[in-house]
Amino acid sequence: MVSKNTICLWYNGTALDAAMFYAETFPDSAVKAVHHAPGDYPSGKQGDVITVEFTVMGIPCLGLNGGPAFTHDEAFSFQVATDDQAETDRLWNAIVGNGGQESACGWCKDRWGISWQITPRVLTDAISDPDRAAAKRAFDAMMSMRKIDIATIEAARRG
Repeated sequence: MVSKNTICLWYNGTALDAAMFYAETFPDSAVKAVHHAPGDYPSGKQGDVITVEFTVMGIPCLGLNGGPAFTHDEAFSFQVATDDQAETDRLWNAIVGNGGQESACGWCKDRWGISWQITPRVLTDAISDPDRAAAKRAFDAMMSMRKIDIATIEAARRG
């Protein structure tokens, strides 16, 4: 079944590389189809990869090789809920270690400029704790981190 809603991500000739990385890195992700331009276009030639259909954790996406006119920013991100520190580390390290860059509070950016929030479920639970003092301690701990350290979040929540 074709999805009624697909996220379109703009790339400068690297849509296939990005889609392949996502498929190798994230569960329930795959490259579905690669389409080549039937003719020349402003940022490419006939036969170049123009679009790539792929999924990221079940979310349908289309990578468009549209050229250098537009770049990604933090206004769009994928938020990935992780179950433990090993999964958090694996995803964070895959993104950052493949030419990406770290940011604050569990955010990082891949080498194509797409932002990712690698967010342990423990963090989400901690900052929404009904005990507002515990939530604030966990929030304050998160604010000092780049990659989220679950043990530190849990310790801050406990006080």
